[in-house]
Amino acid sequence: MSDSVSDLIDRLHREADQDRPDAETPDVGIVMGSDSDLETMMTGGRRRGAYDAFVDELGFAEQTDYEEPPEERFTFETYVTSAHRTPDLMTAYAETAADRGLEVIIAGAGGKSADLPNMTASIAYPLPVIGVPVQEKSVDSVIGMPTGAPLVAVDAGKSFNAALSAAQILARQHEAVREQLVDYHDGLREGVGDVSRRLHDQGTANFSSE
Repeated sequence: MSDSVSDLIDRLHREADQDRPDAETPDVGIVMGSDSDLETMMTGGRRRGAYDAFVDELGFAEQTDYEEPPEERFTFETYVTSAHRTPDLMTAYAETAADRGLEVIIAGAGGKSADLPNMTASIAYPLPVIGVPVQEKSVDSVIGMPTGAPLVAVDAGKSFNAALSAAQILARQHEAVREQLVDYHDGLREGVGDVSRRLHDQGTANFSSE
């Protein structure tokens, strides 16, 4: 076992033993099979990702120090936990997630053997896990769970939606998150109404030339 993996596993177990208040621990865990998945899982590249949803739309902060949380009440953390190259780290993360205060996990993986979401969901059960197929070819692998082994999943590459779904889970207990989700949806609704009005009032030619 490499020192870095061993150190991370030890860290996760130490954090699980601390029994810190929920307000001081990450609410959402984001794991991915490789740092090559980072763009899709977090910033989305051409398509906005989970980081954009949490930080820009919902007011979450990324928590990088378990013992020194940011000022924001709602937070998320990020790790790489490969199902194939570091199954021991993946297992430790999933096993300790609930004790570390996480309320939901977003797990993304690419390739035809995108096993990280499935395995994380199986080990972390009954903690909810939202799977993100990083590529189209990963969809069947991510959603192919047997009866009795639940995994919620979004479409390929749509980690932004995974973040919104995670927030919906939190919103059942936290009114502040619910209000942020409602505000975000109201903004989308208003945007559609504005576009519709301008298209009708200006006509297609003038609207398209803007």
